[in-house]
Amino acid sequence: MQKKYNFVEIEKITQCYWNKINAYQTTENDTRFPNGKFYTCSMLPYPSGKLHMGHVRNYTINDVMYRYMRMNGYNVLMPMGWDAFGMPAENAAILNNTSPAKWTYDNVSYMKKQLSSLGLAIDWSREIITCSPKYYKWNQWIFLKMFKRGIIYKKTGIVNWDPIEKTVLANEQVINGRGWRSDAIIEKKKIPMYYAKITNYAEELLEYVKKKLPYWPKKVRLMQVNWIGKSKGIFLAFPHNIKDPNKNNKLIQNGKLWIFTTRIDIIYGITFCVISPEHPLAIFAARNNLLLQKFILEYKKNNNIESNNLLKKSILTQLKVLHPLTNQEIKVFVVNYVIEKSYGRAAIGVPAHNKHDFYFAKKHSLLIKQVINVKNKSYSDKIWKDWYIDKENCYCINSCKYNNMSHKEATNAISTDLIKLGLGNKKNIFRLRDWAISRQRYWGTPIPIIYCDSCGSVPVPEKDLPVILPETCVPNNLLKENKKFLHVSCPKCNKLAFRETDTMDTFVDSSWYYMRYISPKLENFMIDDNKINYWMPVDQYIGGIEHAILHLLYARFWTKLMYNLGLIKFNEPFIRLLTQGMILNKTYYRIENSSNKKRWYNPDDVKITLDKKNKPIHAILKLDKKPVIIGGIEKMSKSKNNGIDPQTQINTYGADSTRLFIIFSAPPEKNLEWSDIGIEGAYRFLNRVWNFSYILAPRIINIINLNIFHNDFSVIKFNNNQKVFRRKIHKILQQINRDIKRIQYNTVVSGCMKIFNILERINSETKFDNNKNTNNDILLYEGMSIFLRVLNPIAPHITHILWKELKYSIQQGDILNACWPKIDSLALEEEKEEVKLIIQINGKFRGHIFVKKKCTTDFIKKIVLKNKVIQKYIIHPPKKFFIIPNKLVNIII
Repeated sequence: MQKKYNFVEIEKITQCYWNKINAYQTTENDTRFPNGKFYTCSMLPYPSGKLHMGHVRNYTINDVMYRYMRMNGYNVLMPMGWDAFGMPAENAAILNNTSPAKWTYDNVSYMKKQLSSLGLAIDWSREIITCSPKYYKWNQWIFLKMFKRGIIYKKTGIVNWDPIEKTVLANEQVINGRGWRSDAIIEKKKIPMYYAKITNYAEELLEYVKKKLPYWPKKVRLMQVNWIGKSKGIFLAFPHNIKDPNKNNKLIQNGKLWIFTTRIDIIYGITFCVISPEHPLAIFAARNNLLLQKFILEYKKNNNIESNNLLKKSILTQLKVLHPLTNQEIKVFVVNYVIEKSYGRAAIGVPAHNKHDFYFAKKHSLLIKQVINVKNKSYSDKIWKDWYIDKENCYCINSCKYNNMSHKEATNAISTDLIKLGLGNKKNIFRLRDWAISRQRYWGTPIPIIYCDSCGSVPVPEKDLPVILPETCVPNNLLKENKKFLHVSCPKCNKLAFRETDTMDTFVDSSWYYMRYISPKLENFMIDDNKINYWMPVDQYIGGIEHAILHLLYARFWTKLMYNLGLIKFNEPFIRLLTQGMILNKTYYRIENSSNKKRWYNPDDVKITLDKKNKPIHAILKLDKKPVIIGGIEKMSKSKNNGIDPQTQINTYGADSTRLFIIFSAPPEKNLEWSDIGIEGAYRFLNRVWNFSYILAPRIINIINLNIFHNDFSVIKFNNNQKVFRRKIHKILQQINRDIKRIQYNTVVSGCMKIFNILERINSETKFDNNKNTNNDILLYEGMSIFLRVLNPIAPHITHILWKELKYSIQQGDILNACWPKIDSLALEEEKEEVKLIIQINGKFRGHIFVKKKCTTDFIKKIVLKNKVIQKYIIHPPKKFFIIPNKLVNIII
């Protein structure tokens, strides 16, 4: 065994060994693993060029889980692939004047080397890359199946247009009114698109996320519930006599303005209605109103579909509709904040019981009519109060025959009456909208549709799949300008036709990739039935909280689609979900005089001055020695230039130190703040472990060579001091077991360190005698065996080598296949040599005594009666003794 800890050599030797034996190549029904399968999967990365620390954290967490489950007898699968299509590759290719294919494959090659250097237990034989025709062929195949069944359809609609990426985004890809990648303000645009009917599955998606995903984080489930957004209510009709002269004076929308509401009990408080600029009544009202025409034009040009921060604007029209129960005329306003998602692009105004309506009515001097009340509450039309919207404790007032009814009573009664009048229709509606899967860009899965002047839209025959995307293009232009791709013969009539040039949203690629891992090389079908029935669903899925709606909702939808198509036998993809926290780092910047913008500097390029409490008080740029501004602690990102290169850390401290720091610094689901001191501390700890093992090696090897007790520690007569040490080790192991099952890996590392400290203390208190076996050596032998195995999932390289160097492999084989250490109940039973007994006399506390844990009841009686404190209270001879072992003695006198 070499004296110094040389992580470069250790990690190289270990990884070469794993590669040589195909250590992580997985097969179904492997008889080496009696406890069955365990499929642990991280969200596949986008091949951006280099790993970032978020990748390292995600895959290290996954790797710890893999190794722990394998040591516990599970056949574990941990695959890896690449989410390779998308606009970033296209933009990078334009910037570098190369093809997205070359840029992507080069990045994959480099990032794969980086992942390998971390020592991850990845089964690389299952690697997939979504831009490969062998993969996206099945995107096209299932598209055709869905198209045939009407699950995918084409329509012209208003979409989210990203002006920077020049493509459509799904609703879920718009965050606070901006593109999820470009951060551009999203515009509205009408365009023909392909849609997937995710709304057909809204009820099922909602039901399952509420009731059948108990091992998902509560926050993620709530986010999906809110996004699906089920509302129970009624569509309410406001009659009108507004006719369109351009359509033979027919009543617009059959003379009814339909509006959805969840609070029909406040119907008598409606004093105005608002409609979207796109509503047919708004278009009609704008015919002779230049101001309204300008308003509508501005809305179409600038309105941000998903924004909650619109500058709210409104225009009063000359239109009137009738209240469905009172027949009073209701004013109609056109506003820019009622959008398509507002269930018909119209809404009621109930200013007494809606905060926004309250201030709207104030602005326009409209009637504010209170129609619900709560006992002991004082209403005012001057100041808004939260109780005005009370649902649980309210009753109706100023509501004719519905007065004094509760919310529930009024809702049922009013709904029934409106339905009888033909002016109401009960319905459950959802916020969720169908998924727009078309993208107006080059680098994506070609949509397998051909357009023929004679035959119309013709699906590409299955035998002609995949429709190959030309990979040599430099994407300055769209696919429609690639004539070789564009022109094709019609499959039906053989006339000249042309291909669809939109490509699929990349979330199609990532909606089912975890299933393709199971049979990645299968050529004749999408999945292998036998293999997928063995591995799926995924037992543990790991990824960022930012994918709670985007990816996870689509993956659940796609799984249910495949289930309904008879392709699979499960309808939820992931049993357990872990959303790991972000990695944060310090930020530094200067304000540039020319542009007044912030220029960010990497922390490695900045020198810090600390105060007495180690808080930064001053910072300068190392290059020019001039001050920089100390920013906050923020997520590592390119935009803030505060990332840490994982490869630099691996080269400087080793993969094991990097992994140890990442795992130790925070619980997996919490944010982690980067610390140079922290990773240096991890490196120092592994040096201690190596140095200690070097010193300890002769004692451990001697015990193994003697082979005298065959790991049966019950035959060893440990003294009290040794029992205390052994008890502590097994008690810590007990806590480690609890923590690792809860995925609290940071405290698992703490437990490892505590065990190591105990081993150092045992060693410091004893000396090695080469001619005589000592119980201390046996204790060290057992303790080191436990320590290396619990540390192995976190630092697999150093533990692999030490396990071998200390000769544990002679008895137990490779640590990769070693069993997770078991707690010796005998060690824990000896935890208390004595126990405290509470003494009561006639039920009243009178003192306590200490006795041996397993002493007899007769012995306890003698000790109690001899106790001087207790004797003071025993006036008469005891009638009875009630003894609860190891807890209580009650004497009846």
